Amino acid sequence: MPLPKINTPTYELVLPSNGKKIKYRPFLVREEKILIMALESEDMKQITDAIVEILDACIITRGIKLSNLSTFDMEYLFLNVRGKSVGETIEVNLLCPDDEKTQVTTMIDIDTIKIQKDKSHKNIVKLDDQLSMKLKYPSIDQFIESNFETSDTASSDIATTMEMITSCIDMIYNAEESWNSKDSTKKELSEFVESLNTKQFKDVENFFATMPKLSHTVKVTNPHTKVESDVVLEGLAAFFS
Repeated sequence: MPLPKINTPTYELVLPSNGKKIKYRPFLVREEKILIMALESEDMKQITDAIVEILDACIITRGIKLSNLSTFDMEYLFLNVRGKSVGETIEVNLLCPDDEKTQVTTMIDIDTIKIQKDKSHKNIVKLDDQLSMKLKYPSIDQFIESNFETSDTASSDIATTMEMITSCIDMIYNAEESWNSKDSTKKELSEFVESLNTKQFKDVENFFATMPKLSHTVKVTNPHTKVESDVVLEGLAAFFS
């Protein structure tokens, strides 16, 4: 006689990037083991890969492609999945800013962690009087490639930035016509980015600097100096310190 099936609850949240509702379930013991092993490795790429694998298993809504979700969508989704799976709080070790050596263990309620949006953020960059560029958010694949698959040199930093911008171009257009990135080769898009002047390039970079991010401010009191400080945690990795 087969063993009974355990009913798993489902939950719903709204993706920060587009307002779409998505259903998900908590991760199970087998998926928690994947995460624990990745965290123990302290390798951010392994951790990211584990998160992708877990989310792929836990998302119930059909038609959701993880490769199409923005990085901050996935971070927000994973935090909520984790909250419904192993507890509503996260324990983090924070460095006190006043002496930069004392660490304080702090518990954070997952429900208080939100995606912060910059009011000045725009996905349309006006390049000149005629041309504009519409940008899309980097996916988790682009995030991994840009952060974990390049060498640590100044030239590679520039190449990484160029690669990120090129991969995030959605459309280039003027009053008469438009050029969709899907209809252009990677080489053509790369050459277009290389043709930008310094101001135009900085305007495009500002899209990435101001895009929504997983962020939470924690008040920390140094037990030795009694000084209270604000510590800002940004990105999913900051909540696993």
